[in-house]
Amino acid sequence: MSFVSRRHFLTRSSSVALGFAGLSASLAKGSTATLLSKLADASTTDPTLGFGPLVEDPRGIIALPEGFSYRIFSRTGEVMDDGLSVPGKHDAMGAFPYINDDGSVDPDRTILIRNHEIEDAHKTTGPFRHIDDLLGFDNTKIYDPGRGKPSRGGTTTMVYNTRTRSLESHWLSLAGTERNCAGGITPRNTWLTCEETASVKGERFEHDHGYVFEVPATTKPMLAEPTPLKAMGRFMHEACCVDPRTGIVYQTEDRHDGLIYRYVPNNPEDLHAGGKLQALRVDHTPSLDTRNWDADTIKPNAPTSVSWVTLDDVESPKDDLRYRGFRAGAARFARGEGMWWGNGSAYFAATTGGKGYHGQLWRLTPNTGTGVDTLELFAEPRDPSILHRADNITFSPWGDMIVCEDENEPPRMIGVTPNGEFYIIGRNAQNNSEFAGATFSTDGLTLFVNIQNPGYTMAITGPWDRIKRG
Repeated sequence: MSFVSRRHFLTRSSSVALGFAGLSASLAKGSTATLLSKLADASTTDPTLGFGPLVEDPRGIIALPEGFSYRIFSRTGEVMDDGLSVPGKHDAMGAFPYINDDGSVDPDRTILIRNHEIEDAHKTTGPFRHIDDLLGFDNTKIYDPGRGKPSRGGTTTMVYNTRTRSLESHWLSLAGTERNCAGGITPRNTWLTCEETASVKGERFEHDHGYVFEVPATTKPMLAEPTPLKAMGRFMHEACCVDPRTGIVYQTEDRHDGLIYRYVPNNPEDLHAGGKLQALRVDHTPSLDTRNWDADTIKPNAPTSVSWVTLDDVESPKDDLRYRGFRAGAARFARGEGMWWGNGSAYFAATTGGKGYHGQLWRLTPNTGTGVDTLELFAEPRDPSILHRADNITFSPWGDMIVCEDENEPPRMIGVTPNGEFYIIGRNAQNNSEFAGATFSTDGLTLFVNIQNPGYTMAITGPWDRIKRG
């Protein structure tokens, strides 16, 4: 197996971050009223922006702009290199460089680690389709054997060749976890995968669930140690991202009354070494409701200072972290979901925030140079034709945010420019299943994304340099 060095990671992050550099400058141009209009009151996406109008797909899979194409791979139920089955409910992903044994980076290959958001209620394939699949399997690598019925969530790892546009290998990389939804990449070339559940041990489970697990980006099949990062808290996790300068991990909670957390590790190189779990508090307004459901409590493009409330009893046997944090002054958010680090900030989506519950996009900037952290409502479109239920997010090499919609009919991938302009990158033409796990290859030329049901990954290529902005 191979692991990327911190230098490799920071080099990759810096190259992508350069595309974000115009964000603050662009927002600073023009009047505040114009910016607020763009961010909050726009009534339509502009088909002349981005890559132009979508072209219908004769195969009826995905509509993309002219000149773009896709390849589908790693479908639910296919047999992987380890003899197990590709699990269903494909969700968030992280992309990593392929590091050869001599430490060099393979320019043609990208490693992908993919979540599978499976629980008992989901009638879909897990990795163990037959009892024979468990014969001889190392049970120490299954987090929860489930009293003979292992949890079917977890992660799979894939090696994709961007030059030949083909999948070279795929395998199960984390076993026995529950409802792995989103996560985040780390400076150690690992993927943090989050359980979106707060189930406790009992008749069904042998262990509590609701934790974060760390999966290394290996080049050859292997299973990660299924050791939960308990100090990061037990709650309905969604996504996370890491500040590469400090090692602090920021986390979202997928509840209508969830909090935003950060984990301050004792050792940034070893998250298992313990640390502090804290919840975000808006200064001067303790226990603030940011959801904007009934009033415009939070205005776009108006950064406010924030601080952090330290939490105790973080394994939360009563699943009450969000209640205790709110009573202690932490702010409340409407279903925190996708999260990604870029340009010195943690961006995240609140899926049901805003009037009409169409969603909000936020920016959290640690230490603005004065030792103060700030929070800003980056966008809150109030028309579902613009954006509806933002879920997984990532950033593009050209500096725009890419948002996967949830619960729209049909779901789309939306680009958001630094000026707050919206454009459509793709539309699900097959069914109303959500896009998930959007992430770019390490060379920035391939956009990977999942269709959650029936479950497959696609690689999208085309003239990304054709991007247009207003």
